[in-house]
Parts: sequence; structure tokens; C-alpha cells
Amino acid sequence: MVERLTVGPASVSELARPLAMSLAAVVQHVQVLEASGLVRTQKVGRTRTCAIDPAALRSAEDWLSQRRSLWERRLDRLGDYLTTLPPNPADDHQEK
Repeated sequence: MVERLTVGPASVSELARPLAMSLAAVVQHVQVLEASGLVRTQKVGRTRTCAIDPAALRSAEDWLSQRRSLWERRLDRLGDYLTTLPPNPADDHQEK
């Protein structure tokens, strides 16, 4: 749903069309996305239109980027540490 909404606004029915789930389940998903602030909706008549909130998406992207940088640094340090360890002779016997 989020990926579809990055293309542009869509009605709940349009979001539900390609999915193998009930319209009620799609509505529940939309409600969660709206409660999280990632999606905003507007109801005109009987049609509820959903759109991505770009600011919220940027905020989530920033958070993920920070976590990615943190884990990359940690994994780099782990890799550096592992290269300092002496080879394990038992590994040679297991490969054969």
C-alpha cells in the first residue's frame, strides 16, 4: 500500500484491488498507516482517498538511515575484530 501511494493518492478501493484481502482488512491497514502519520485520508462522499505524508516518510527514512549507519559501523568493527583472530584449526577438518 505504501509503495502504491508513493506514486500518488488512491482510494481505498484502488488500494484493495490488487491485494488478496478483504476491503475491511485494507481499511484496517489504512487506519494503522493513518494513526502512524505516514498516510492521511480525506473522505468525499462515499470515497476515502489516501495519500502519503511526505514529511512523515522523510522522518521514517531519516530514522532508518541512522540505524543503518550505526549497524554498518558495528559490523565493520566486528569484521576488523574477526580478522585479528588466529585461524581455527578445527575449521580445516570440518571442510574435508
